[in-house]
Amino acid sequence: MKRMRIALVAAAAVSALALAGCAGGGDDAAEEPTAEPAPTFEAGTTMAELAEAGTITVGTKFDQPLFGLIGPDGVPVGFDVEIAKIIAGELGIDEENIEWVETVSANREPFIENGQVDFVVATYTINDKRKEVISFAGPYYMAGQSILVLADNDDIESEEDLVGQPVCSVTGSTPAAKLTEIGAEPVLTDTYTNCLEPLRQGDVVAVSTDNVILAGLAAQNEGEFKVVGEPFTEEPYGIGLAKDDTEFRDWINDVLEEAYEDGRYEEAWNSTAGTVLPYVEPPAVDRY
Repeated sequence: MKRMRIALVAAAAVSALALAGCAGGGDDAAEEPTAEPAPTFEAGTTMAELAEAGTITVGTKFDQPLFGLIGPDGVPVGFDVEIAKIIAGELGIDEENIEWVETVSANREPFIENGQVDFVVATYTINDKRKEVISFAGPYYMAGQSILVLADNDDIESEEDLVGQPVCSVTGSTPAAKLTEIGAEPVLTDTYTNCLEPLRQGDVVAVSTDNVILAGLAAQNEGEFKVVGEPFTEEPYGIGLAKDDTEFRDWINDVLEEAYEDGRYEEAWNSTAGTVLPYVEPPAVDRY
């Protein structure tokens, strides 16, 4: 599956021309760099259809610093976005031909089921309930649920301190379900950024979701909030796609593993979430 990128081919051609000039072969006709051939896939597969179309629709978060946050130009940026670009690139689709669709926790499965997106990369925890209606590639990252409080709050140190307390999270998310399980009182909204004002006003004592999301919110609002305690769940982030599209799922898993090996995954991390969070080796993909 590994394919030489156009940039590498072009660079090699330029180097060859320079050497030829030094050797006094300036009269010889220069060879034109060969463009990378478009990827080919078995007819009838999702990969073939997308490659032929030359465009792809990807669902991601628009409000998650470090993972998926809408930029000044209206295009989302973050680690999830970079993972999606890697997948699209292996289909021969440039990032300019990716249509980004905002997916919040409550609409990810419906968007996949209805064909509104080709896949979703959106801090999307793999679990058995979701696998009843969609499929997952990955996981490509292992997060864990944690707690965000006001910077001067020293009363809450772990999930045990949330019992009986109002805690903000997002409708349809696994962290919201976990809050109910541990005996907290979930206060639900549609996006995590909408939890920040209730926290500022004292309407909730904390916000709870995956540690990487909370770290992004704290970094974006420096000095206001802090993340406390150790993660108390494991949240494997996966790429959501249509139910039982096994060929597409296996292919995305192949792309992820290649990106782990050739450095593109680490580069994507370091340029986004890695500006705040330490790099950790990606988890093994689950080829269920």
